Amino acid sequence: MTRLSIIVPVLDEADGIAAHLAALAPLRRDAAEVIVVDGGSADETVARAQPGADRVLSAPRGRATQMNVGAAAATGDVLLFLHADTVLPPGAGAAIADALAGGRLWGRFDLRIDGASPLLPLIAALINLRSRLTGIATGDQATFVARDAFVAVGGFPDLPLMEDIALSRALKRLSHPVCLRERVVTSGRRWETKGVLRTVVTMWRLRLAYYLGADPRSLARAYGYRPRDA
Repeated sequence: MTRLSIIVPVLDEADGIAAHLAALAPLRRDAAEVIVVDGGSADETVARAQPGADRVLSAPRGRATQMNVGAAAATGDVLLFLHADTVLPPGAGAAIADALAGGRLWGRFDLRIDGASPLLPLIAALINLRSRLTGIATGDQATFVARDAFVAVGGFPDLPLMEDIALSRALKRLSHPVCLRERVVTSGRRWETKGVLRTVVTMWRLRLAYYLGADPRSLARAYGYRPRDA
């Protein structure tokens, strides 16, 4: 029987982490483990995560680093990387097991973005289409991967941004991803806070710069992240 390990990187998510983890309770009852990896939260994230997780770990700030720490501690055969503002669809565990039973090594879900802007459904549809055409998964799409394949590619590279693209590129050398039609729901707060169109343009510009060889640390600063060595 395949066991699922769900790895949730967090930073200052006290307001929503308890509800997010409560939604994973059915999967825990089906023997999945939930590992929360905190990147140095200044609020009550760690305390509020404890009841809803099997383990709460600490790691240096940075989503890639935090997810690698969680993966190293995981005991499951399949690793699912889930953002703290993304909700899995019903039956996610069975969908993942069925997807990998056919010999594929990794995959992701389709995406729906929750928010008030009428542009968000179109953006989600374009993200899903782009992912199908390129075989690249975004972190918001809840990437899942067989543990052996994750280890074989060396896990996430230690990047402050674009770690999802880098992992997808590495995994594509082993297997094309399974693109599940079931949808995860992610918060549209990033788009709506910074402006929907502005965020889309910014992300396309940063992705293009990354593909052309720009330093991910510089791109992270341009996006508003502060790399650990800044």
